[in-house]
Amino acid sequence: MDVSAQLKAQANKYKPITVEKPVPLEFDLGLLAAFDTNALDDTKLKTNTDDYLKEYNRDAVQLLFNEIFKLPVLVQDASVFVELPEVKTILPREKRLPKAKPPTRWEKFAKTKGIQKQKKSKMIFNEATGEWVSRWGYKGVNDDGANDWLIPVSANDDPFQDQFAKRREAKKQRVSKNEARHQRNLDETAAKDKNSSATAILDPKSTRKAELYKEIAISKTATASIGKFDKPLEGEPKIKGIKRKFEPTIVVDLKQEKEKSLNILKKVVSKTGGSNVLNIRKAIAKTKKS
Repeated sequence: MDVSAQLKAQANKYKPITVEKPVPLEFDLGLLAAFDTNALDDTKLKTNTDDYLKEYNRDAVQLLFNEIFKLPVLVQDASVFVELPEVKTILPREKRLPKAKPPTRWEKFAKTKGIQKQKKSKMIFNEATGEWVSRWGYKGVNDDGANDWLIPVSANDDPFQDQFAKRREAKKQRVSKNEARHQRNLDETAAKDKNSSATAILDPKSTRKAELYKEIAISKTATASIGKFDKPLEGEPKIKGIKRKFEPTIVVDLKQEKEKSLNILKKVVSKTGGSNVLNIRKAIAKTKKS
């Protein structure tokens, strides 16, 4: 039984792993990249573009896989790995380098005092209860004695004052103070980010001042005179706006004045221009309403 035809048909389904190129390809296996500098065949590219490009790319990928299989193999946990070499091609960044963040108040203070950051564990042993508790937060050791059932009163304190309420009020004040400091730091950071491209970095007060002037200018437009007759505030900057341009009262060029008058007359009288510029029905209706 001759099965050579079937074997040949089966073999034709798969492409050979050997590919011949006039110019050898350059490989950067660290990036799994292959660079083909061979010229394209213009005739095949114009007649059958898709098939030609698929075949061209298939040959390049086959050569890339041939180079990958030459690398040392590592077998671990029933899996096969290939150790890739270091990257040779230096690729440009997609985005520019991030700018360095300005130091916070605490970072400046720690640098001045020479304080070094030390990592602390999240859990700490509480000798009073004999349990491991969180260093911060809910049910932590820094709860300021919220679970104390007895508070000693010193000689300088009022013995008739509720010490528990006093402690809660003091904690609320500390929390509000910390929130105010946090908001101040956020405002300073936002002001620095907003004006980073400028020559001088504005502080939060200057930023807030500019915002207030802007709000004042917007509020003045609510009056009937659009703020023309409003009394200016002390130190208020002059608002710059678009000034109306008026035609000169004394006509120098009579020909130009004549052309302007004729243009206005054409728009009002002509059928084509008059229907678009002046609507007589709407004008009559507005006159009746008023």
